[in-house]
Amino acid sequence: MGILVDLVAGDAREILLAVGIEDWAGMRDPRRFVAHLSLGGVGHSWLDLFSRAARESGGDGPEAFGESVYPIDSRLTSISERTVERVAPSWVDAVAQIADRRLDAIAARWIELIERSGSAVEADEKPMLRHLAGELVQFCRRAREAEDVLFVWSI
Repeated sequence: MGILVDLVAGDAREILLAVGIEDWAGMRDPRRFVAHLSLGGVGHSWLDLFSRAARESGGDGPEAFGESVYPIDSRLTSISERTVERVAPSWVDAVAQIADRRLDAIAARWIELIERSGSAVEADEKPMLRHLAGELVQFCRRAREAEDVLFVWSI
């Protein structure tokens, strides 16, 4: 299956149900969920580095992502092979407040931090990560109004 990582904003029970029945197309339906972002193989550690890049790039930024997620307590989490964690509203709010004019500097710093952590970032992956930084901010702006934001992942 490979690494699968998604952020989904909406009603937690509905998200968990969609995860349980593997309704990935339904998660992208804006009539059903406030926001959805597929992160591919970007997990906790790279989101921690994104948070750090935001803090180090001339402004306020979110706390480490790993410190902003916690297990969700639900029987529905046992019906899927994916791990589901709730994202703290404070992380979502902090990312949503990142000004668009800061995104290039944050993305550049994020790529630098990823490379320093020992992960190679190929030249063709850099534009994707720059784009993903903007998508994270846009996701969080939409997700601020959601009841819940869940981080859904598997390895």
